[in-house]
Amino acid sequence: MNEKDYFQERLNDQINWYDSKSQHHQKWYKCFKIVELVSGFGIPIITTLKCPFFEVVSVIFSGLILFSEGIIALYSHHDNWVEYRKISEMLQHEKYMFLTNTGVYSNEKIPFKLLVERVESIISSENINWANMETDRKVKEN
Repeated sequence: MNEKDYFQERLNDQINWYDSKSQHHQKWYKCFKIVELVSGFGIPIITTLKCPFFEVVSVIFSGLILFSEGIIALYSHHDNWVEYRKISEMLQHEKYMFLTNTGVYSNEKIPFKLLVERVESIISSENINWANMETDRKVKEN
């Protein structure tokens, strides 16, 4: 695989994938946190207003808080948002250091080889982390 193909088919593709997944998890994390905040804010207001359906509304708000926090934990929205953003930024950093021939690439005889090694190491580390998290999750479920 030559440099052009590697950039198009591997590096840029991975940067875009991690960026997209980071944005996805960020959106859902913030959405569920807003539900929690609004519900948590609503309970004391309903209590103060002495609404005729106080108990029902209070239970619904409490349930929404619990549901939202459960979804955030179940899908690891916060952790995935941060981790995928970190990996996307690391890959972009490697790309720009290579393109500008700076940092570790400045004194290399074959900088493309070093780029591939470093990029694949970043991707591989993330895949190993994911596999370990999945194994831990399955052990906890049993």
